[in-house]
Amino acid sequence: MGVTMDGTKQQRRGNTRQRIQDVALELFAEQGYEKTSLREIAERLDVTKAALYYHFKTKEEIIVSLFEDLTKPIEDLIEWGRLQPHTLETKQEIVRRYSEALSGAEPLFRFMQENQATVRELRIGDIFKDRMRGLRNILIDPDAHLVDQVRSVSAMFTLHAGMFLMHDLEGDPGKKREAVLEVALDLVTQAHEHAHGKG
Repeated sequence: MGVTMDGTKQQRRGNTRQRIQDVALELFAEQGYEKTSLREIAERLDVTKAALYYHFKTKEEIIVSLFEDLTKPIEDLIEWGRLQPHTLETKQEIVRRYSEALSGAEPLFRFMQENQATVRELRIGDIFKDRMRGLRNILIDPDAHLVDQVRSVSAMFTLHAGMFLMHDLEGDPGKKREAVLEVALDLVTQAHEHAHGKG
């Protein structure tokens, strides 16, 4: 039985731990991480504080667990990418899958952007930077010209920028994501073709 995107959303909703994560993130976004208490999270979920405690003892635990869950696809992608031949198809597939992973973790990344002090304290930023380096090392050709290495890295940042900067622009979110993805794919394609003497 294939799990559609809706299927995964259903699963997220049915699972108490994930419901806590989702509601916590909503509250953090609304009123800020510092101002949100575990009690408020429990109230919004309509569970006792003890029920919440069973899953998470602190707000930090909630954010760190969210970060680990939502960036797991990125980790899996790096593992997969390392085993693939260093072809253009591989790189394009990595960019496509990375776009999907980012899209699934969008609320978390918005939180990270708006709460940079908390992110630094919890060292989430360090883990994220490590993952970014892992992806970068798969995307770039070490012997490529610097300009083409920059193109490959820019493909990743194009996807990040798309998530934040395009968010409040007019237009259909799906179309915006496709446009951003197309630019990112162009960048890795150009970089690859230059590095392999086709440009």
